[in-house]
Amino acid sequence: MARRCGRATSRFTEEIHIYPRKRVTLAVWLCLCLVFLSSAEAGLYTASDQIVLLTPENVESILVNSTAAMVVEFYASWCGHCIAFSPVYVSLARDIKEWKPAVNLAAIDCAAEENRRVCTGYKIRGYPTIKFFHAYSKADSTGQAFKDFSRNVRGLRHRIIDKLETHVEPWPPACPPLEPTSQAEIDNFFETNNIQHLALIFEEATSYIGREVTLDLLQFENIAVRRVLNTEESLVTKLGVTEFPSCYLYYPGGNFTRLRVNIEARTFYSYALQRLPGVVRSGKPPPVSLHILTNNTDEPWRQFNKSRVYMADLESTLHYSLRVELAAHTVIKGDALTSLKNYISVLAKYFPGRPVVMNLLRYADSWLQKQTADQISYEAFRDILDNKAQIPDAALPEGVRWVGCQGSQPHLRRYPCGVWTVFHALTVQANSGGSSAPREVLGAMRSYVHNFFGCRACAEHFENMARESVAEVDTLSSAVLWLWSRHNRVNNRLAGALSEDPLFPKIQWPSPEMCPACHTVKDNGEHRWNMPQVLPFLMSHFSSSSILTDYLDNETQVLEKQREKHANQQLALAQKPVERKAREALDVIQTSTTQPTVQEEEEEEEEEGPQDEAGADEEEEGGEEAPAAAAPDEMQAFKAKPSEPARWTKHTVEGVRGQWQVHRKPSIVGMRMREMREDIVDLDSFVNQHYKAKALRVAASSRVKRRTLQREKEQENGPMFGLGMELDAGVGMVGLQPMEADFELDVGQQRKQLQKRDLTGQYFGGEAELSQKKRWMSVLSIGFSKLDISLCVILYFMSTMCLLAMYLFFKNRLRLRRAKTAFP
Repeated sequence: MARRCGRATSRFTEEIHIYPRKRVTLAVWLCLCLVFLSSAEAGLYTASDQIVLLTPENVESILVNSTAAMVVEFYASWCGHCIAFSPVYVSLARDIKEWKPAVNLAAIDCAAEENRRVCTGYKIRGYPTIKFFHAYSKADSTGQAFKDFSRNVRGLRHRIIDKLETHVEPWPPACPPLEPTSQAEIDNFFETNNIQHLALIFEEATSYIGREVTLDLLQFENIAVRRVLNTEESLVTKLGVTEFPSCYLYYPGGNFTRLRVNIEARTFYSYALQRLPGVVRSGKPPPVSLHILTNNTDEPWRQFNKSRVYMADLESTLHYSLRVELAAHTVIKGDALTSLKNYISVLAKYFPGRPVVMNLLRYADSWLQKQTADQISYEAFRDILDNKAQIPDAALPEGVRWVGCQGSQPHLRRYPCGVWTVFHALTVQANSGGSSAPREVLGAMRSYVHNFFGCRACAEHFENMARESVAEVDTLSSAVLWLWSRHNRVNNRLAGALSEDPLFPKIQWPSPEMCPACHTVKDNGEHRWNMPQVLPFLMSHFSSSSILTDYLDNETQVLEKQREKHANQQLALAQKPVERKAREALDVIQTSTTQPTVQEEEEEEEEEGPQDEAGADEEEEGGEEAPAAAAPDEMQAFKAKPSEPARWTKHTVEGVRGQWQVHRKPSIVGMRMREMREDIVDLDSFVNQHYKAKALRVAASSRVKRRTLQREKEQENGPMFGLGMELDAGVGMVGLQPMEADFELDVGQQRKQLQKRDLTGQYFGGEAELSQKKRWMSVLSIGFSKLDISLCVILYFMSTMCLLAMYLFFKNRLRLRRAKTAFP
């Protein structure tokens, strides 16, 4: 199988014979091809690699008549050399990301059945093959192949620059001039160009730094970069250049200054030039002035140190993660539940939080580990986060208060920045604490992002990175460095995206200003991270002792806010059924307190005689407008302050029952039917379900005079109420209703009876004077409605007809039998 691959890639045969050790490596890669059978379909690259994936549908639109030059890799996903080369090609895509307006990278998998015709059309015979397509290529162009190209990023980058310089007209419109400049051009530069900075890079003829920096600054405005060779004596002498390479900033009028960098290399030049005042990425708005941010009244800007970590960001991230992001999952089960348990466990172990927060996280972890069911509800978990069990000295502050992660706009940075900060802090604390599992934190992060992180495209990119290399992490320090390197990879991918904050551009972190010792160069001048210095920097930067607690409430305030929240929630829960039942009772009261019609009043006068006339006169004088005026008072009573729950007493319940019952006249009087109300209520079930003592707090305070122990002179004049006997005796409650005029006692005498009356709602002594007929008819009318009466009439009629039919039937039978016995 190795021979077959060697024949297919004949250009590599000589290398295999020269370096026998590579045979072993190649054999291993080819053996792994069986594992990558599923990858053959998806290819070796993904969209997160910043490489354009070609297909038969888009290949023509991308390669033909393109305004940018294209570099295309034709590969086969089963080829070992292609698999080994893929990381280099991905690194190249990240390295020249800023060159995209002038040159872009693409790839196509020729092993895929649907792509074979495309690869054949471009005359591909071996893998991998890299071809360069000039801008505005014709449809019949097959590109220029890179012969014997190097297998490192630097060599490929230089090869691309060579191809760009040989570009014929038309020149790629986005590509700046790459040829060396002269004294004459520099003297007239500002007359023809409206820019703020001109950078001159002095170098030797064989150096690529000037051209690389020129392309690196391609996407930035207010700056231009020109290459000056050491042979341009006039400029070299004028500026006093003695070192090559070196960079000078040239301004109108012949003013100039040297650009100070740690190391005279491409990466340091590019970074320093991109951070000059006024230099912004093309198409991006300029950074918002700090003065404007500070004066923003919607959310005031919090001054902070960019080189420090703030606890406010960490706690804000926890709040959003656990109370907002997780809340999207009403039920958490299966892998998601396992992920949550691991996530909370890691937080409880390694989160560098304050004592109250750590107590809450440990409590949540303990609760989750005890859950043996295969699913939990988020509401139950939310109760744990809110500490409903009142665990002492445990709380997770609510709300977000971004400091180091705040952005110049409300939609920039914030939670994503906080997530990275929390993850870095966890890996560092695990390394400091001596965890026994190197991938414990990374595994919990990966699982959480996969199951819960709201940005699904971000979660997919993170999963691709983890699947690619997280298995290589075998120590705690390598876990810290793995997360740091992947964070920088994400920064590279998102640089220039709409999500980038102009005030906080995406850079390779830490910057040379923050950690000069973290940056160095290789022998060939390429940038290299100084890992022995990067790890101590990360350990110091994210250590718990370095985290600032500015802009935070102290722990006492956090606990007090939690107690107030619990008290308010309990009061709200107590008031919720009360308010609901009160509203229902109010609806009944309002529909039950309508005035009787003229016909009903006339019938009552005929039936009750002079006594009713007296009551009617009294009602006409002062009581006719009472129901209409009582409604606002009743509404005000239901809006009583929550701090007065004790006023919902049995007196209120009896008063409301009495009000409802006052208009509940007997439905059958003198064997004559009268029109009844439509809103019939079964008092037995209604009282048992709705008329609880606390449900009617002040519902009838304006309709029923409260029972009191005041003296006679302290009591205000008001309508007197008697106890209605119409309520079902089985309810065990008595209602108050206005007494008829003929049964009223003297006012003074009545007040004495009120004072002597027991507060539990016993009968008035005057109630015994009610006529036996009225009491009896009231009892008969309990619970009867139109439907009840109609059913009774129908049943009575049907039973009568049935008895009549039976009577006629047996009468005829008897007559026939008698007739038969008459014959001999």
